[in-house]
Amino acid sequence: MPYHLFKCSECIPEREKHAVIKGPGETLADALPLGYLNTIPGTISERGCAYCGAKHVIGTPMKDVIHMSHGPVGCTYDTWQTKRYISDNDNFQLKYTFATDMKESHIVFGAEKILKKNIIEAFKAFPDINRMTIYQTCASALIGDDINAIAAEVMEEMPGVDIFVCNSPGFGGPSQSGGHHKINIAWINQKVGTFEPEITSDYVINYVGEYNIQGDQEVMQDFFKRMGIQVLSTFTGNGTYDGLRSMHRAHLNVLECARSAEYICNELRVRYGIPRLDIDGFGFEPLSASLRKIGMFFGIQDRAEAIISEEVERWKPELDWYKERLKGKKVCLWPGGSKLWHWANCIHEEMGVEVVSVYTKFGHQGDMEKGISRCEEGALAIDDPNELEGLEAMEELQPDIIFTGKRPGEVAKKIRVPYLNAHAYHNGPWKGYEGWVRFARDVYNGIFSPIHELSLLDISKDEIPDDKGFMTQRLLSDVNLSDEVKNSTVLREYTGGYDVLRQFKDKVYPEFPGKSEADMQVSAI
Repeated sequence: MPYHLFKCSECIPEREKHAVIKGPGETLADALPLGYLNTIPGTISERGCAYCGAKHVIGTPMKDVIHMSHGPVGCTYDTWQTKRYISDNDNFQLKYTFATDMKESHIVFGAEKILKKNIIEAFKAFPDINRMTIYQTCASALIGDDINAIAAEVMEEMPGVDIFVCNSPGFGGPSQSGGHHKINIAWINQKVGTFEPEITSDYVINYVGEYNIQGDQEVMQDFFKRMGIQVLSTFTGNGTYDGLRSMHRAHLNVLECARSAEYICNELRVRYGIPRLDIDGFGFEPLSASLRKIGMFFGIQDRAEAIISEEVERWKPELDWYKERLKGKKVCLWPGGSKLWHWANCIHEEMGVEVVSVYTKFGHQGDMEKGISRCEEGALAIDDPNELEGLEAMEELQPDIIFTGKRPGEVAKKIRVPYLNAHAYHNGPWKGYEGWVRFARDVYNGIFSPIHELSLLDISKDEIPDDKGFMTQRLLSDVNLSDEVKNSTVLREYTGGYDVLRQFKDKVYPEFPGKSEADMQVSAI
């Protein structure tokens, strides 16, 4: 097996088995790094904790809930507004965060009184919100505060409120994935089956493992609506507390992120007999196959085929344009979680890029199995890399761009490697057919950005050439556009991608495939 020991980790030889280079003809048994194990001391891991996995990933996308952390205020700040889990109630869950702000005195004498005081204060401060989730942290778990008893007291004293308790302290697992499991099981044990919904369709689903990053859920729900399917609840993006209590009445669980939410799907199958269907909202082919599977389950495949035909005809020419220009570009696919394997093959097949590395900070062996099986030979697969290993990998692989989170992404920018935020997106949503084209546009803009070209200049040594930058102005001078279009305020001031050209599509060109190279470069700036 081609294990890979980074030079920066030679003093920690145990790290060797956590990185593997996929060789020719190797099976998954030969190419899997060790994963989902306790962090090796001294490696300076960047993993999130189990509390983070419960609150940050699963819990807080619920929109009509006061999310209360029982612990030091730093814990809740670390999980506040770090992803774009938008909602249609003016983003209440993003605007506010709540914590009991435990101090040293509470560690010594207990913090149950301050917890109850904070719960009541929060409900009174926001009288329109009568649902709450309380998250246990390491501090409150270590001193043994009985959060469940306090929640029961408040619900007895304040009729009409409902409280869910998630006991997932930071030390509850090797990484944040342990928190995913804990909150999944806690929710079905405490809340599922305690609310009866209104059923309005013959086809009813729970959309599970979907967190509405920049509106992803809205895209998918539009497809379901066009198929006549009722989405009973979304676990948990833009989801309502009571809607998620009614998950037991669905006919089918449609699962997107199997890493974070398969646990509740499996329990719903065991306890209520609801089948599970895994789908994929990213990429033309995976999404089309997913809509067909759902259509076949309900016997409405013709509705799915109509959507697929319409969307592919509309968006495939634009995707092909980007694929032609991105072909052969090297990508480090470092998103962690399910996007590791949701994207590994389809960004290669549908965008033309070469995946030279995959990694996960908190994934299980199953994530690596699917991710490695879908990427090219020679790819470097890494479990739980630290910053130094990431830098060394980029130096060795020389990627054109990386897809990752904000922390490693900002490190990449320092060595002049562009990145896309795989966790919260740059210009999402990225799901759906149009969203996949939007993703390709972001990749194209990231690699060919004039600003990125300027960043490659060494101003301490090189004379700054006068033919760099001002790309939009130079391109406009080369394109045969009318004076009205050239002088347009939108075209001069807005640089957000092909949306510019939509403003003038009748004046510039009627159809996408017929654009000139210069036109297309303007549209991508």
